[in-house]
This record gives sequence, C-alpha cells and structure tokens, in this order.
Amino acid sequence: MTAQTPHPFSRFVAILGRGKTKQRHLTFDEAYESMGMILRGEVLPEQLGAFLMLLRLKEEGPDEIAGFAAAAKSLYDLPENLPIVDIDWSSYAGKRIQLPWFVLSAMSLVNAGYSMTMHGTEGHTPGRLYTREIIEMFGLPIASSLTEAANQVRGEGFSYIPLEVLSPRLRELIDLRPIFGLRSPVHTFSRMLNPFNADTMMQGIFHRGFMDIHAGAAQTLGQPRMAVFRGEGGEIERRPNKPTPVWMTHGQDEPIFETWPQQLENGHQPPDEVMDTSRLLNVWQDKSDDRYAVASVIGTIAVTLRAMGKAGDIETAEAMAKEVWGSRDKGFLPRT
Repeated sequence: MTAQTPHPFSRFVAILGRGKTKQRHLTFDEAYESMGMILRGEVLPEQLGAFLMLLRLKEEGPDEIAGFAAAAKSLYDLPENLPIVDIDWSSYAGKRIQLPWFVLSAMSLVNAGYSMTMHGTEGHTPGRLYTREIIEMFGLPIASSLTEAANQVRGEGFSYIPLEVLSPRLRELIDLRPIFGLRSPVHTFSRMLNPFNADTMMQGIFHRGFMDIHAGAAQTLGQPRMAVFRGEGGEIERRPNKPTPVWMTHGQDEPIFETWPQQLENGHQPPDEVMDTSRLLNVWQDKSDDRYAVASVIGTIAVTLRAMGKAGDIETAEAMAKEVWGSRDKGFLPRT
C-alpha cells in the first residue's frame, strides 16, 4: 500500500464522516466486515478512534449493532458441543445508586432449574459496583475459557463469562472509555454477544432511545426471544417504584411493547449511600425485610419469565415470579 492508496478500512470511516447530508448508517454487511477488521487488528489506531467516535456521535443503528455482534461471535473459540442455555444475561453497566438486586433474580431462576450464561466486564467507569464482585462473593462459577463455561453450565446451570474470555480485543476497546471520555458502541453491542445462543436474551439499558435499537438488532439476528427495558443503573433490574416500558421480540416478528406497572406506592427510593453487599445475602436468606429489594427481585424475575414465554400476560408472570422467589432454596447462596 502506497501513500496514495487508501487504507482498506478508510471507506468505513468515510461512510460515517461525510457530513450531515451524506453520512449514513452502515449496512449489516459493512458493520460485520468493519468490526471483523477491528477485532483482527487490521486497522490503525487513528482509524479506530475516528470510527468509534463517529458512531458515538451519530448513534448506532440496529443493523450496525447486529453486524458488530455477529462479527464478534464469528471469532469465538467455541467448544464442539454447546450446552443448552435458557437465558443469556448481560451485565456491563455496574451499579452506583442501588445494590445489584438483579443477581438475586438471576440466581432464583437458576435455582428454579433454568440454565443461564451471564457475561460482563468491570472497571471501565470509576465509582461503580460491578457484577463480578458479587459473583465472587457468592462463590459462583467464573469461566476462564468458553470450554470451561460450557462445562459449568452443564454441571451447575450457570456460568459467568468475563468479556475478556469472549473477546480480549473487545475488553481492550471498552477500556478505552477513560481515554475517549465517552462510552463507545462496544458498550451497546457487547450486551448482545449471547455466547451459547440462549433462546432468551435479556437486555438492560440506561438510555430510553436504545430500546428500539436493541429490539431491531435482535430481529436482524433472528434472536428467538429478547426483552429490553430501562433498568436501574442500566442493568437488567426492574425499578419497582416506577412503571417499566418493556420491548419484547420473537425472531423477526414485530416487537411487542408493554408497560409494566409500578409495584410500590412510594415513588421515590433514596440512593444507597453505603452499598453494603452483605445485604444481598440477607435478603436471599430472609434475614432482612427490604420491600424495595424484594419487589425489584420479583419484578425482574417476572419480566424474564414473560420474555421466555412462560407467561401469557403481566399478571400471570407476576404470580409465577412470586412463586419462584418464594420457593427458592435459601441455602443455595453462597456456594461452597
């Protein structure tokens, strides 16, 4: 390549940076090709920074998110025989205002017999409590490879898969956030990596405008079932003191939009100034009567059961969720 010959990746930067009248979203195929080049290390640092921030400025489209996720998945080092996974649960935001009650929701579902992969990362934003710390505290399995993750799902019904196990390069890209001062599209499409092709994919987001983007990406990918809602702190956690709009998709069918009702009369929940993680185990073992926490846990279980197709309406899902929570094995956590 001479000085006059454009770099192969430059056309993708040009598509995004031609100006307001000529710029456009990448197609699925363009997104797939461009992310594949990034993950294989075939782009220059200057191109990478320009590409990610132009996407951030424009905001990602559904086909772009789907193409990026598909490219990342194509590079997985998967074992030959994948386990059957019921639920894929992503956790990338971290919590700073409330404890991660959603972990109790996830463990209630695992304890009820549903298999789950949970994947995420930590440390990209200071001052947040990340899920891996809670997984370690509870003694739950953390995978160091996808083969180990498959064995953990088969043996225990659950595996937490760090992002660097799914893709070391994606972990490096997420860790660029302090350099950019902004999140990049990696934070968006990492939530859709679903390593073992679980039938149901759960998504929690912070910004309202991303619900239709995730729903559209799930349609493009042909994801059998997916639910996305604006969860507390951007995690998959229903806020019981507010109504919760939820988008659900089933393959390539049009999304279903539902507004789940507020569970608690008090519309305000003060920030948790202490974030004492021991409270999680106390709630699990019924040693603490925390109305907000229990409502959040049950509410999140309900949305998940509805997304899985286990309940035909909100009321049935709520009743089933109360049963799942009420019948949990209080000795299930911590694991030893």
